[in-house]
Amino acid sequence: MFKIKTLNKIAAEGLNLMEDNYQLVDEENVDGILLRSYKMHDMDLPDTLDAVGRAGAGVNNIPIDKCSEKGVVVFNTPGANANGVKELVIAGLLLASRDIVGAVKWADTLCEKGDEVPKMVEAGKSNFAGPEIKGKTLGVIGLGAIGVLVANVAKSLGMKVLGYDPFISIDSAWNLSRSIRKSDSLEDLLAQADYVTLHVPLIDATKGMINKEKIECMKDQVRILNFSRAGLCHEDDLAEALASGKVARYVTDFPNEKTLHMSNVICIPHLGASTPESEVNCAVMAVRQLMDYMDNGNITNSVNYPACDMGVCHATGRIAVNHKNVPYMVSNITKALADKNINIADMINKSKKDWAYTLIDVESTITDDIVNELKAIEGVVKVRVIK
Repeated sequence: MFKIKTLNKIAAEGLNLMEDNYQLVDEENVDGILLRSYKMHDMDLPDTLDAVGRAGAGVNNIPIDKCSEKGVVVFNTPGANANGVKELVIAGLLLASRDIVGAVKWADTLCEKGDEVPKMVEAGKSNFAGPEIKGKTLGVIGLGAIGVLVANVAKSLGMKVLGYDPFISIDSAWNLSRSIRKSDSLEDLLAQADYVTLHVPLIDATKGMINKEKIECMKDQVRILNFSRAGLCHEDDLAEALASGKVARYVTDFPNEKTLHMSNVICIPHLGASTPESEVNCAVMAVRQLMDYMDNGNITNSVNYPACDMGVCHATGRIAVNHKNVPYMVSNITKALADKNINIADMINKSKKDWAYTLIDVESTITDDIVNELKAIEGVVKVRVIK
């Protein structure tokens, strides 16, 4: 029986997928955790914990390094909420162009003006005019699941679209419209774009990537959209560019005290994935990935361990070994099994940066002695018997 704890509300459509060998509990010593935005950094991770499933793409709220050291595989759900975010980005494009937010607020002040309202509307509407997006150039930075959808829709709306992503995946490339032009550098994209939209993760390399230097590369009156992460923009440099008019509008899904006080900023309260469809998609994807790992040892969409798939376990026994990515590890594992007269029926070994994962089907029953031999190998952080 696998014990699973939820740290946030997870859509029932996902939880209902769990079979009879899964039990939702509210205790500390669990096999798996499902969460959305709950901050885990101050949590003590129990030794029983094997997997964490994040119903969403971002994992800043999860202590990835600590999980890796304990052999805990962390999953996320890239693309599950992509359509919800894409739709809000398109709304952001329109909000950045015409002062719709300001116009609506102004219209609200006309209450109780009676028959004067139509005349006042006609007199005041010019204060909120703005350009159409058709024919303008959109620069899409990051062509993952969301960036590709945004690029394709913007093209269908009549925009010229430039894309920049030096690490674009094969799947993303297949899904990207042939009419999207590729920029060879970030600076090349910024120099041509009337609108810039960010769709990259927040890591050390991208933190503050939109700064004074990059803004100087942009056109005057550029409009910037950030529906990815707040830290991608250097806020002091952005405030200066907004005050000077270099940046005409900044639309963000991540408000904070600074951005709320900036002029020409539209702050949306993190609504990107706040749709019932996104929540269901993320929950279903997270639960399926966690169950496939618990039941079969397969890894899909992990942020700290490599993808690995040996299908449904039909062997007499299957062993999963989480370990450091160091030389001789595979030979040490196979030797430990050979010393116990264990014959290997099938085996796969994959690595991802500092960490690796070995999945082994054997033709014998797996005893505690075998598990202890594997655990004793230097660099091994977890050994799990699947069957």
